[in-house]
Amino acid sequence: MESRDALARWLPWCHPAYSIADTEAWVRRQVAAFQTGEEYAFLISDETNRILGTCGLNHLDHADRCANIGYWVRSSCIGKGLATLATRKLVDWVFQNTDFIRLEILASVRNASSQRVAEKAGAHREGVLRSRIVLADGSHDCAVFSFVRERPANQALLPTSMSVTDRACARSAPDTLAADL
Repeated sequence: MESRDALARWLPWCHPAYSIADTEAWVRRQVAAFQTGEEYAFLISDETNRILGTCGLNHLDHADRCANIGYWVRSSCIGKGLATLATRKLVDWVFQNTDFIRLEILASVRNASSQRVAEKAGAHREGVLRSRIVLADGSHDCAVFSFVRERPANQALLPTSMSVTDRACARSAPDTLAADL
């Protein structure tokens, strides 16, 4: 349990009483969740199969085709690029094997390491969500990062069922609103 103290600050599931039995139960749940498409978790391991961390998708929203990316690496492996590489590989896997359009990373504004992983992995920083997560020490603002599946260049941003008049109104609405103010 090398990393329990360091992880507990950022990951609510990693509490002082967390045990090997908890890990074994988590692995069983993840195998079942993967098979049903409820979550997708992957181990980060070295050439000897020593577990170095995990990276995966949670909070899957199939209706909006959006999911959250989570990751952690053991303390002795921090700063070696493992979480960044795992995140990149996860994003590639998701966009090749699922219909998700948007992947998000939420990181406490106090968790600079996690934010660096998101940035190095190529995620787009979108802003800060106030009081978005609750951790052991209370409510935290979160930086939100995203990966978005590439949209074909010829894909219209407006629905194709709109008429020419509707499209003109949609384009001119902000100008009309500004004139009314």
